[in-house]
Formats: sequence, structure tokens, C-alpha cells
Amino acid sequence: MFIAMTDPDPRTAGRGVQILRAAGIRVVEDCKRAEAEAAHAGFLTRLSRGRPRITLKVAVSIDGRVALVSGESQWITGPIARAHAHMMRARADAILIGRGTFEADAPALTCRLPGLESRSPVPLLMSATMAELPAAFAERGGVLLRRPEEFPGLPFNDVLVEGGAGLAGTLLAADAVDRLLVYRAPIVIGDNAPGLGRIGLERLNHAHGRWTLRQSRRLGTDHLEIYDRTR
Repeated sequence: MFIAMTDPDPRTAGRGVQILRAAGIRVVEDCKRAEAEAAHAGFLTRLSRGRPRITLKVAVSIDGRVALVSGESQWITGPIARAHAHMMRARADAILIGRGTFEADAPALTCRLPGLESRSPVPLLMSATMAELPAAFAERGGVLLRRPEEFPGLPFNDVLVEGGAGLAGTLLAADAVDRLLVYRAPIVIGDNAPGLGRIGLERLNHAHGRWTLRQSRRLGTDHLEIYDRTR
């Protein structure tokens, strides 16, 4: 019997292996452990940090802008990158935006890949000032959050964040982001257009060593980089 990774849940950890070995079955552990940990990253984050894994998705220009000065951000990337982003939606349990994105775009936050429409994530909205959750979100079992400290109360393993610069800055400042999906388009926006919001770094050297590149690939004319938070 080959086991990629033993269940780290203290209620069951190692019991299955003990039962197998007691029955005389040879067990080889930690086969493809890295791959297994990647496949169960959300579950493992919940066990280790007491909250879902938070993945922040950003689409940026070559010069790091996330929108025009006017706020227009559809579309920075091309169709292949957008299709990949929808695949990421299908793999997430929930999807989070901020009030600014909701009021500017009223996004559906659904997966629109053929055959995967039923895998659309639960919509979440983070706002410190909204009185109640919009009806379109409430109908899909959505949740209104006030601050990142409420993440441990969410009944999910994986949350994908697609908010704007303000929400991204808030989550990064709170060190609540576990993974970054950076879709970089071959365009230059300039004009003092917005990038990510303030994340509270006091010195440049504080920015180094915080992120580890896990994957890099081309998506049509765009480029995807995936980073894990180094903890």
C-alpha cells in the first residue's frame, strides 16, 4: 500500500496506517508527498492556521497597474488567461470581492466554462460599512464580512479573492494571503493608474523573502506566475 500523505487531522492521523500494518499489509508512506500537499492545500491551511487558504488573483499590466485611472479594468488580460481564471473559480469553494468592485462592476462571480457552471463558488463580500448583503449574493448563500479577522468563521477550505486594489492591499497588510495568482498582460498603462493598495511595509527590505515562486507559464499572450507565502 502506497500513501502519499498521512491525514494530519489529529482525530484520525496515522490510524489507517496502523490498521493496515496490524493486518500485515506493507505500507510505504510519503510517496509524492509534495503533490498531495498541493492538492489538499486548503484543508491543510485550515488545520494549521484555523482558516481557509486565501488566494489573491490579480491581473496587471507590465508596469504593475490593475486598472486605468478611470477605474476601468475589463479586460487587462486576454481570453485564454480569463478562461484559466474561471477554472480557478471552479476549484474554489468561495470567491471574495470588496464593496468597490461590487458597486463598479456588479460581477456575477460565476464559473462560465462550458460544463462547469455548477461549480461556481459561493460569493463573499467584504465591507466595513455595508448594512446587509446584496440580494443576488444572499440567494447563493453568500456571506458579508467586515474584516479579514472573520476568515476563521468561514466554512470553506479555499477562498479566491478577485477584489480591486483596496481589498488586495487590506488582505496583504493583514498577512492574510497564502497564494498569489499574478496574470501579467503585455500592455503598459502608466498615467499614475492604480496598482495594489497600501500594504503597510515600512522598509523595502521587509518585502523580500515573503513570496516563493511555484509556477510560471504562458497563457496565450499573457503570463501567469503563482507564488506561495513563505511562512
